[in-house]
Amino acid sequence: MKLYYIPAACSLAPHIVLNELGIEATLAKVDHKTHTTEAGEDFTQINDLGYVPALELDDGELLREGAAILQYLADQKPALGLAPANGTRERYRLQEWLNFLTSEIHKGFIPLLYARLAGAYVAPAKLKLEQRFAWIDAQLRDRDYLMGDAFSVADAYLFALTGWGQAHWLKSYYQADIHFDELQHLKAWWQRVSARPAVQQALRAEGLA
Repeated sequence: MKLYYIPAACSLAPHIVLNELGIEATLAKVDHKTHTTEAGEDFTQINDLGYVPALELDDGELLREGAAILQYLADQKPALGLAPANGTRERYRLQEWLNFLTSEIHKGFIPLLYARLAGAYVAPAKLKLEQRFAWIDAQLRDRDYLMGDAFSVADAYLFALTGWGQAHWLKSYYQADIHFDELQHLKAWWQRVSARPAVQQALRAEGLA
């Protein structure tokens, strides 16, 4: 497999999951300005949508969309429990989280990341995003991870997205001025996830450690 990624982007999530699963994959870094890979390939010829993550499978087929990639990877080693079994209510809870993170958090950051273009929309977008993070903080009040006691692919996704706010190692990439100082449960979760060897491995590989 080959994972196309941009450092500190949402592709950090499948990168973490690959490490958690112990799956060896080629990492192909993409320049977000030129849309070229380190090997000089035109990334838009690989993924015509132009964004990461993209996962090239061993048979050459390409998977797009982070939520789909995360579930695909988890299903390669189901015994490790990064995603509940298909058809179970817990699997739908995972998909509920992934859809929420995609639509409410991931897309919620877009006006902040492109503030000059977003103009006056930045302020209400930031408020809504802060409210969504406060809601996540409340969900973490009595659990270690989003799904309960065990780390899942949803945690990898949230870790990548939370880093776009106040993470010190992202200030030169996507600093969007979202602060989590008052969100104690989220902060404890962040420290818990940050300490995982698979996460540290991914941060080092992307030059973020």
